[in-house]
Amino acid sequence: MNKTLGILGGLGPMSSVYFYELLTTHTKAERDQEHLNILLSSLAETPDRTEFILGTSYKDPTPYMLGEVSKLVGAGADVIAIPCNTAHFFYENISIASPVPIINIIFQTVRFCKYSDIKSVAVLATEGTVRSGSYDRLLEMAGISHVSLTPEEQATVSETIYDHIKRGLPPDIQKLVSLSDALKARGAEALILGCTELSLIRKNFSEFQTDLYIDSLEVLAASAIRLCGKEPINFPKKLQEFKLI
Repeated sequence: MNKTLGILGGLGPMSSVYFYELLTTHTKAERDQEHLNILLSSLAETPDRTEFILGTSYKDPTPYMLGEVSKLVGAGADVIAIPCNTAHFFYENISIASPVPIINIIFQTVRFCKYSDIKSVAVLATEGTVRSGSYDRLLEMAGISHVSLTPEEQATVSETIYDHIKRGLPPDIQKLVSLSDALKARGAEALILGCTELSLIRKNFSEFQTDLYIDSLEVLAASAIRLCGKEPINFPKKLQEFKLI
């Protein structure tokens, strides 16, 4: 049975747009009527998730997100996807309050790493996601070791997300490639793009279109397509094979 997907977007807006593009590009369809039914919320004014997690802001994003979940469900969403890793710090409270399932991007990404027999990863994410330990806990449960970033390396990732991508400015690709090389040298078999803004780098730069990088947004898209009763196509081979749901 086909289900209607609700997208709780706007966290940030460009990655929400790309998520919609991934869903459309990777759904097996020969005509309009064979694509997903989608409802998209993009409440850009939702308070910054990382600032709240780090305690530099007291504006709690939870009520904003719960309000959008309610709107999506009221409009007919059968399942919800949140194309933002940092927002999953609030996942438990939001999923408990939601009358429909909410796909967990972090849980699905870790499951995919396990399926791919990856023994060690590094996570490129916002400082909020890193501080929350959202990936660390699930990776440990899956028996996957985690290569931590140094403070300087984390600063590079945060700068890329907030000072470049969110502002619509080009990132320093060579700096990111050097960072990737350093993490590989310390034992990381794969690098998780654990911030959906970083998925835009994979989209736009060939250096990041390799099996070294596991894109959490691609994992979420494949999960959503399957859960909504459609067939995903043209993802990287491993992701295409994995029955995520």
